[in-house]
Amino acid sequence: MGQLDGKVAVITASTRSIGRGIAEAYHAEGAKVVVSGRNPEKGAKAIEEMGGGDRLHFIAADASKKADIEALVDGTVEKFGRVDIIVPNAGGVNNTAPVAMMSDEEWQYELDFNINQTFWMTRRALKYMIPQQYGRIIGMSSMYGKISTMAVPGYIANKHAIIGLMKAVAKEVGTQGITANAICPGFVPTDMFYETGPATVEAMGLPDLDALAQLMYSITCIQRPNTVEEVAAACVLLASELGGGISGTTINVDGGAAPY
Repeated sequence: MGQLDGKVAVITASTRSIGRGIAEAYHAEGAKVVVSGRNPEKGAKAIEEMGGGDRLHFIAADASKKADIEALVDGTVEKFGRVDIIVPNAGGVNNTAPVAMMSDEEWQYELDFNINQTFWMTRRALKYMIPQQYGRIIGMSSMYGKISTMAVPGYIANKHAIIGLMKAVAKEVGTQGITANAICPGFVPTDMFYETGPATVEAMGLPDLDALAQLMYSITCIQRPNTVEEVAAACVLLASELGGGISGTTINVDGGAAPY
């Protein structure tokens, strides 16, 4: 018996990296899991690598687009009959820059890909969670939702906003069997870091990706990066029945980087 037997979960940006780790952990605990991403070929590969079967399903969605996010939640219910757990995991930056150099286009992209997709997914899921009087909403913030650094103002603003949104939702639906929390991972060296990191390196004036990585985990107590598995384990707790008493808060998986 798994901790999530019979539950239905949907996770954005879950064909790889942290999202993939969460999907694998939920599946291992008995949940039916909808994996999502922009690329159907990567989705099919992820499902195959996770073992396939009737408890896994892929729905293509661009997390920066409202229509895709709403269709993702609706598609989950169409496939499995309900939605119990959502993890709006997608997030990040594209061509980030300090405030004085930030373009309107980049600022809007970061809003859509981070806080807006979290809002869109939460609002759509509540359409189903409120009538069933059950739900687990797990926003993906960051240690930078609690601290700051240079040259990534949109990322920092969005990750702070996700925490605020989860606190607001928790108050609104807390008596209806629904919890809402935010996970705050520290530095996890996923493939996304290596793809988007060069823009951050340039914006911060650092020599290379290794310097960026060291900067990110040098502020921790454990003096190492965190792992996907550590983040996924926290997500399992929040999604489980034992997590039912945890709401309106954050769980740091950052090795002690954030001060609270």
